[in-house]
Amino acid sequence: MTYFAGIDVGSLSTEAVIIDEDATMLGYSIQETGADPVRAATEALREALSLVGVSREQLHHVVATGYGRINIPFADRKITEISCHAMGAHHLFPDTGTVIDIGGQDSKVIRINAEGRVLDFTMNDKCAAGTGRFLEVMAGTFGVPVQELGELSLKAQKEIPISSVCTVFAESEVISLIAQNRPREQIIRGLHRAVVSRVWGMAQSVGIEGAVTMSGGVAKNRGIVALFEENLGHSIHIHSEPQIIGALGAALLARGEIHQK
Repeated sequence: MTYFAGIDVGSLSTEAVIIDEDATMLGYSIQETGADPVRAATEALREALSLVGVSREQLHHVVATGYGRINIPFADRKITEISCHAMGAHHLFPDTGTVIDIGGQDSKVIRINAEGRVLDFTMNDKCAAGTGRFLEVMAGTFGVPVQELGELSLKAQKEIPISSVCTVFAESEVISLIAQNRPREQIIRGLHRAVVSRVWGMAQSVGIEGAVTMSGGVAKNRGIVALFEENLGHSIHIHSEPQIIGALGAALLARGEIHQK
């Protein structure tokens, strides 16, 4: 049996996925990236291999993606995360036409064809607005874990609009609203609306076609997903572990390298 690995080195987390020659996903690992992307990638791969029961020597090809991909010395190839998220989403949900990826430091909207290849995309990597980092900062302002924001926003019957999408100004606005004793659930829903509006504008510029798949850690936020679905008028594909979609795509492209030879 031949095995392939994909590693997605993000700003906040690093994922490793192992697949076999039939493109079956066998296992994965998620690690905090921290200050050492190489260590995080090494540990993620080690843990994923251990869970699957495969040795490093049994890996035929390794592809790295994500912002830290250039630093991974044991990768056979480095591929942009745009292509990897497109391929991973297509593999999990073949009817995907649009991928919305909200990661720790950037957000992307990718339009793909029936084979999972990229047709067009847009990316926000210059500002924290509309990213996981934005939500982390806001969670800190409320003193709650970022994982709880989605459930809190779903409790709100209405939302308090946040006028700024700039992280610094939005944080000041939130602090002011908290001081006014405004309901935190409504403030959080307003923050989520600000994120969705920012990314929705990106999606409109690329064009939304086919089924929509959401990847990245923010896809675990049910409040964000609900607002996207409200805008779309239909449901979004969400994998049980949306953080691994980029690494899965990298593994599939690693397998494709061999099959093309």
